[in-house]
Amino acid sequence: MPLQRSNTADKFIVDRRKRHRNSDVARAVRKTRDRLSQQAGNPHFDRELLKLHARAMVSGAIAMPLIVLAIAAVGLLAGMSREIGVWALFTFICYALVAFMARRVERTEASELNPFRVRRDFLIGHFLCGLGWAWFAWLGCGSCQTDQFQMIKAVLLLLAMAVTAVMASSLRGALLATFAVPVAVYAYAGGRLWLPIEVIMVGLLVMSLPFFAYVARQLHRSSLMLLSFRSEKDALIAELETAKSMSDEARRRAEDANLAKSRFLASMSHELRTPLNAILGFSEVMSNEVLGPMNNPTYRDYAHDVHESGQHLLDLINEILDLSRIEAGRYQLNEEPVMLLSIVEDCCHMMELKARNKDIRIVQDFESILPRLFADERAVRQITLNLLSNAIKFTATGGEILVRVGWTAGGGQYISVKDNGPGIPEDEIPIVLSAFGQGSIAIKSAEQGTGLGLPIVQGLLAMHGGEFELQSKLREGTEAIAIFPLSRVMEELPALPTKVVTAARRR
Repeated sequence: MPLQRSNTADKFIVDRRKRHRNSDVARAVRKTRDRLSQQAGNPHFDRELLKLHARAMVSGAIAMPLIVLAIAAVGLLAGMSREIGVWALFTFICYALVAFMARRVERTEASELNPFRVRRDFLIGHFLCGLGWAWFAWLGCGSCQTDQFQMIKAVLLLLAMAVTAVMASSLRGALLATFAVPVAVYAYAGGRLWLPIEVIMVGLLVMSLPFFAYVARQLHRSSLMLLSFRSEKDALIAELETAKSMSDEARRRAEDANLAKSRFLASMSHELRTPLNAILGFSEVMSNEVLGPMNNPTYRDYAHDVHESGQHLLDLINEILDLSRIEAGRYQLNEEPVMLLSIVEDCCHMMELKARNKDIRIVQDFESILPRLFADERAVRQITLNLLSNAIKFTATGGEILVRVGWTAGGGQYISVKDNGPGIPEDEIPIVLSAFGQGSIAIKSAEQGTGLGLPIVQGLLAMHGGEFELQSKLREGTEAIAIFPLSRVMEELPALPTKVVTAARRR
């Protein structure tokens, strides 16, 4: 039953049936699943890849034009005709068009891009750049002073292929669109000469094209993984923000519920206690026959039952109010030096009659001397009485309760109440320590309580900076330990000399 009440409370704190929040959560979860399931062919994923390619082309826009200008400058110095300059201008314009296209794609929102059209435009731009490299592969230099002109062209083409494979790896097919025609043109031009060095370089270029395509494909996979990780990160951030908003809403609802509870208890305490005091007073007068004997003994018994029930209800209201004040931080401690031994001994005497009625023996095992504690005497008494009341309630007739008071290992002081009752299952201890929580043995017991005693003990000890421990074994018993910290223990003051005391009295 306590667990069911807890679940019900959680449902009201965060009502998952509310439409306004469920729509937001469902939208976030749907968006998360879409991102996590992204792969090639997904329009959103393809747009991100195109944006990644555009950023790569913009950041490396200066690399290929510089290579082209360097080739043209060296060619002119080596004695090539003005055709090398025209080639450089054409190729430079092609790469400028690709950079301009990449800049426009980079500045456009991903949702506004048409993946098919943008991919087609990029491939056309790369193909035009490839025509420039094909023109370079066809160029000849009869007036050059070097015999290795074909080999130099092959090395430059390899360099251009390597740079393109790295820069354009995010766009699948870009390398082949750029260098398939130049490699074919170089193979045709070199094959006509049929010299060993030209044949070797043709073979090297033909083999390097699939190699660089493989490298570009691996880099493309790395780009895919990068986007996947980024989308997963964005999804996790979205889930975290959703969970945070739900947590904020739950906290707000819990604070509102706690405030409403505190206001209700504060406003109803007077209204509840006033009629209860009247009921208790009149029922006690009737049961004790203060105004004269009652001829019907049944009515006298009824009056006694009314008084007992009213007293039980008043105790319940007081416990609820105490617990609510503790939870709200409005329980004021009246701290003063107190003797823990004296308080626990008085509480044992107060509970002696109740224990004797069940033939239960209370055994006291106290340290001989303990210094005073700086604590609230009323709170310490309430802690002790609650622990003793629980022990008597669940101890069978003829049982024994051991009450100990002494030092802790850390220099503090403790109160221990141990019974030889039925014990508590280990999995039910958190339930017993929660407000209104009752274990299976308490539910079956004839002396059921409110389930507020132990939470009040925990709250009062927490206000003193102490701790509460509950140790139990089935069919062996339960031990409840209330621990007060070292900071609450007061040092013994030295005795004043007799002359000083006498002088103080004379004054």
